Amino acid sequence: MDDDALLPRDTPVQLIDSDGRPVEDAHYAAPSADLLLRAYRGLVEGRRINDQCTALVRQGRLAVYPSSHGQEACQVGAALLLREHDWLFPTYRDSVAIIARGVAPGQAMTLLKGDWHSGYDPTRHRVAPQATPLATQLLHAVGFAHAAKMRGEDTVVMALCGDGATSEGDFHEAMNFAAVFRVPVVFFVQNNEFAISVPLSRQTAAPSLAHKAIGYGMPGQRVDGNDTAAVLSVLDEAIGRARSGGGPSLVEAHTYRMQAHTNADDDTRYREREEVQAWVARDPLLRLGSYLRGLGVLDDAAEDALTAGAEEVAAELRRVMNADADLDPEDLFRFVRAERSQQLDEQWELLRSEIARDQLTTGGAR
Repeated sequence: MDDDALLPRDTPVQLIDSDGRPVEDAHYAAPSADLLLRAYRGLVEGRRINDQCTALVRQGRLAVYPSSHGQEACQVGAALLLREHDWLFPTYRDSVAIIARGVAPGQAMTLLKGDWHSGYDPTRHRVAPQATPLATQLLHAVGFAHAAKMRGEDTVVMALCGDGATSEGDFHEAMNFAAVFRVPVVFFVQNNEFAISVPLSRQTAAPSLAHKAIGYGMPGQRVDGNDTAAVLSVLDEAIGRARSGGGPSLVEAHTYRMQAHTNADDDTRYREREEVQAWVARDPLLRLGSYLRGLGVLDDAAEDALTAGAEEVAAELRRVMNADADLDPEDLFRFVRAERSQQLDEQWELLRSEIARDQLTTGGAR
């Protein structure tokens, strides 16, 4: 592949403009109306999940929630194109992608509730546990994809990260290894302009994050991350390349973090409200909804049905999150090692005696 073929476009790929009108592209075709309708359902449910989880944080039912409000096109697109045997390696902000992959919302929120495990079976859903440290999951994704290739499996790995992760050493090590060994992985960077409070301009001097790909000998592409059709089309090409033995790709989605980094963040300290409001018109839900209505495949009745379905998802999530967990203190020691060591036994006995003393003091009340 020549150098020009590795370079991304000067402007991100776009198939639907901010008003919902189709945009012609000589290379990328718009996905089918059926696929876009499925994606729109995911967007509607994803937005409702984001809003519900924000409320659950305020109610004390979630310890933290990194919202992907405004990034739902990237979230749904990352999961929708994967086959059953493919794998998704998400970050802490990718709860909607995890749910779009088939994980129950209540299970997807287990980690963010403050529990000690991911809440779902990674092997059942082909979804790795959410990674809180930046970029560590990229090395895991590459290693997994490399092993699958060595076993002769038809597996593609979707490795998600944000713009902040591209400033980490793990990002570069993962990219280099994947390119050298032609690993079937797609690096999908959701560039939402901020790594907590650090703007993109303080993270890189490159023309775009997608331009980093050429340094490793893999193709890079830029896409309008709020254009669901473009996200699906660009990712589909990258997935097809990986599956056919062409190696890895880097896709940079240009989107925006509409809400604070998490509920513990005050984003008014580092960005102006006018900047946030400027992105409201680029909302992926409004854009795709307008496009589908223009095609005649979405009307008020269908919209109401999707909204009602999303409300059912939110209601079930509330039910699960409002149920008090039945905690077993011994779990702190039960799953540390396959065989519990003497030191762990001693620690458990110490804790158990303290619990027994507390119960005697309080008369068994907890």
